[in-house]
Amino acid sequence: MTHPVTSRSMWRRGFLTLALWLLAGGAALAQNYPDRPITLIVPWGAGGGTDAVARMIASLMEKDLGQPVSVVNRTGGSGVVGHSAIASAAPDGYTIGMITVEITMMHHQKLTELDGTSYTPIALVNLDPAGFQVRADAPYKNMNDVLAAIKANPGKFKASGTGQGGIWHLALAGWLRDAKVDPAAAPWVPSNGAAPGLQDLVAGGVEFVPCSLPEARSLIEAGKVRSLAVMATQRAALFPDVPTLKEATGSGWVTGAWRGIAAPKGLPANIAARLEASVKKAFDSKDYKDFMAQRGFGTIWGDSKEFAAFMAKGDADMKAVMTAVGLAK
Repeated sequence: MTHPVTSRSMWRRGFLTLALWLLAGGAALAQNYPDRPITLIVPWGAGGGTDAVARMIASLMEKDLGQPVSVVNRTGGSGVVGHSAIASAAPDGYTIGMITVEITMMHHQKLTELDGTSYTPIALVNLDPAGFQVRADAPYKNMNDVLAAIKANPGKFKASGTGQGGIWHLALAGWLRDAKVDPAAAPWVPSNGAAPGLQDLVAGGVEFVPCSLPEARSLIEAGKVRSLAVMATQRAALFPDVPTLKEATGSGWVTGAWRGIAAPKGLPANIAARLEASVKKAFDSKDYKDFMAQRGFGTIWGDSKEFAAFMAKGDADMKAVMTAVGLAK
C-alpha cells in the first residue's frame, strides 16, 4: 500500500514535470514563430484608408517574418464585426488585426462590450488629426471667428462629415465642449463619411466639416475649401500653414482617427515582442514613410505600452464627449 504522503509527493513531482514540459513546449513554439501564414483582420472595407495602411504593413511584415501575412476584411456593425473577430481569435500570433479609433467609442453606445483592454496591443502606427474645414468663400478668417458665429447664432450653422457619433462629430463636439459651448449649438448632419460631407459643404448645405486633412486634401488644393485648424499637438506636414487648434484658439482639445496593430488578449509575451519588432521595422522603412507621405496620412509610433495608454486616454475623452452630446448609454 502506497503511503498517502508519498503519493502526494509523487503527484506534485508529476504535476511540476508536466508544467515544466508545457512551458518548455510553449517556449519552443514561440521560438519557432511564425511557422505558418498569419491573418491580419481589417474591420473596414477593401480600398479604404485602413485597408490601405494594413496592406502596406502586412507586405512589409511578410518580408521580415518570412511567412505570408494575408489581409482579410471583416466588415459590418459599424466596425463591431471585425473588431470582434480579432478579439475572439486564438491568442497564438497567427491572427492579428488593425484596430481603429472606434474601439474607444463603440462600447459607450452599447454596440459591443469590447474596448482597448480586450486586446494585446502591439503598436500604434497612424494618426490623422481632425482638421476644421470651411468653404473657400466663407467669411471666417480663423477659428475664433467660427466660435463667435456659433455663440451668436446657436443652432444656425450646421456641420457634417460622418455619421452621428462618429469620430468627426465627436471632434467638433469635444472642441465646443472644451470652449464651454453646448455642442448642440452647431447641429450635426449625418453623412456616409467625409467625402459626401465635404461635397455638401461646397454646395452650401453645411458650414463646417471637421475631418482629416488627407480627406479634405483634394478640395483644399482645388481652392474650394479652407482648413482653419488641426486638432493636434503639432502642425501637419501635409499643410504646415494650418495652425493647431491651440495656436488658433488656446484650446488643448486634440483628437483624430488612428490605426494600430493588435492581437487577441493573452498573447504570449515573446510572440508579442516578435510582432512588435516586426511592425517597428515596417514602420521605420522608407517604403512605409513614402507610402504614408504620398497619401497624406500621419505617422505616429507607439510601442505596446504607449499604445495601451493612448487608447485608455482616448476612451476617457470619448466617454466624456459622448456623454455630453447624449450618445453614451
